[in-house]
Amino acid sequence: MSYIDGFVIACPTANKDKFITHAQLGDTVPIDLDARRVVECWGDDVKRGETTDFFMAVKAEEDETVLFSWIEWPDKAMRDACFAQMTAWMENPERADPRLDPEKNPMPYDGKRMIFGGFEAILDTGTSAATGYIDGFVIAVPNDKEAAYRKMAEGSAPIFLDLGATRVVECWGNDVPKGEVTDFQRAVKASEDETIVFSWIEYPDKAARDKAGELMMSDPRFAALGEMPFDGKRMIYSGFAPIVDLRK
Repeated sequence: MSYIDGFVIACPTANKDKFITHAQLGDTVPIDLDARRVVECWGDDVKRGETTDFFMAVKAEEDETVLFSWIEWPDKAMRDACFAQMTAWMENPERADPRLDPEKNPMPYDGKRMIFGGFEAILDTGTSAATGYIDGFVIAVPNDKEAAYRKMAEGSAPIFLDLGATRVVECWGNDVPKGEVTDFQRAVKASEDETIVFSWIEYPDKAARDKAGELMMSDPRFAALGEMPFDGKRMIYSGFAPIVDLRK
C-alpha cells in the first residue's frame, strides 16, 4: 500500500487564485521527488458541526475556506527521503529550491494553523482517472478497534463504488504530530488511545456524489455492516472540489 501525507488548511477565500498559483508551483517539488500524486481540494460543501468540524479543526475565520489535500507516495521511505531533502534546503537557504522560497512563492494562508500528518494506506480501491469531486473524512478510531475498522472499510468500499464513487481510500495514522495551535488530534478530539484515520472518496463530479448520498440513506447494505467502531459524533466530513491535481 502507498503512504499518504494529509493536510487541512484554512485559506482566505479571496486568495483562491493565489493558492492555486502557489500550489501549481510548489506541489511540483514532491512530484519531482517521486511522489505519485498531489491533490488540493477547495471546500465546497463543508459541514458545520456541534462537536467537531473542518472549520474548528483549523480555526477558520468567516472569510476563509477550508482545503482538504494530500500527497501520495509509493512508500514511507520515499516520503521520508523527500522530507529530509526539504529540511536540508531549509537549513541551507542558499541551496534551496526556489519553488519553496517563501519570498518567491509566498504561502497565501496561515501555515501555523495548517494541520498535517503521515498515514499508511490500509485500503485503496477503484481508480482516480477523472476525479471531479471529493468527500473527505477525518476520524478518531480506538486503537483496539483497528481490525474492526478495517473490516468495516472493506465492507463499505464496494457499496460506495456501486453507488457511483470511482475510488475509496482509507489511511491509518502513522506519523501524526501534535501541534501548538492546531492538529489532527484536536480536530476530532482524539484521546491518547485513539488513532487518526484520514480518508476520502472520489467521484466523477458533484452530481454523482449527491446522488450517491441520497441512495446511501436507504441502502440496507450499510446497516448490515453493523455498529461503527468509532464515535461518529466526532467524525468530520465534507465535500471538496479539486483545484490542483498533479500526477507523476
